[in-house]
Amino acid sequence: MLKRTFVLGLVLLASTPGIAFSAGISAGFAALGSLAYTSFDALRCKIFVCCNDVWIPSNIEGLSRELAEKLHGQHLVQRTVIGHVKGHMRTSNPPKALVLSFHGLTGVGKNFVSRIIAENIYKGGLRSPFVHLISATKEFPHEGMVEFYKAQLKSWIEGNMTRCGRSMFIFDEVDKLPPLLLDVIKPYMDYYDELGGVNYRRGIFLFLSNSGGSAIAQTVLDHWQSGKKRVSLELSEVEGKVTRAAVNSDSHQGLWHSQLISNHLITAFIPFLPLEKSHVKKCITDALIDRKYFKKRHTIPSEVIDSVLKELTFTPTTEQIFSSTGCKRVSEKVDYVMMDREVVGKESWNMPGGRKDEM
Repeated sequence: MLKRTFVLGLVLLASTPGIAFSAGISAGFAALGSLAYTSFDALRCKIFVCCNDVWIPSNIEGLSRELAEKLHGQHLVQRTVIGHVKGHMRTSNPPKALVLSFHGLTGVGKNFVSRIIAENIYKGGLRSPFVHLISATKEFPHEGMVEFYKAQLKSWIEGNMTRCGRSMFIFDEVDKLPPLLLDVIKPYMDYYDELGGVNYRRGIFLFLSNSGGSAIAQTVLDHWQSGKKRVSLELSEVEGKVTRAAVNSDSHQGLWHSQLISNHLITAFIPFLPLEKSHVKKCITDALIDRKYFKKRHTIPSEVIDSVLKELTFTPTTEQIFSSTGCKRVSEKVDYVMMDREVVGKESWNMPGGRKDEM
């Protein structure tokens, strides 16, 4: 506060009538004040969170690398997310807000990808004050309060976007939102230069939904049964089915008959494919490393991975191709299997002739 007062004083002093300074001295005062303010602003943003490149570094290379290394079985997601996020962040004046709608069954990586995007675009990831996570079931539980929710949502987005035009909003469980609630945020996703003096075109909106998951799974199953490779599946073969499933949802919730769809404001509908056993095995390996049961991937016995895999269920009943819960339950099953192995190991060591000497 003292710094700002000093800077303002310099500028005012240089421009105050009745105080005789030469033009050069006046200009010098003004320049000194401007320099001091700039220096103060730069210092402030090193200490406190600011809406600038320091706190929103937009690490596209890191995003691409993490998706390639940590996201398994989602070739359509990797290509589409990287392309759209990179295109949106490369300019300070995009034509509209980036709106990505993630669709797929539970455990296929929708929340995981949202977190990776947040961690690479914003310093602090999901904890950044410019990243906002909204849970439909927590924030908007009552269908009879839609008008109240609309006013609340409108005010909340306007407030956060006024604070930082590069804010990101993640709407989880969109398929459970009260019908037509999302129509209230349509103006912020449209092609307006400004609304109320605020530029909303630099914002990012992510919608996470289970709607269309069954249609996606059936498409992948048909693809597999026809003998085609999974990676040969194109976005154009799935996106239309996802859009129709979202618009015509039997629950009449979420994006059902939404103006966001009818006005073509959603940048891309991104299908998350159901995960096969090979993908789940990679998730198991990741969990064993992350939870520090092993230090190196090559040291993990195959029987450990197979033991965790047996704790999960797969569909269809006959083919047993896709994980019913994706990778969602992998971590808890890893803990269960490893604790069980530890107990069995200790029991075997305590048996007559056991391995007490190897403990």
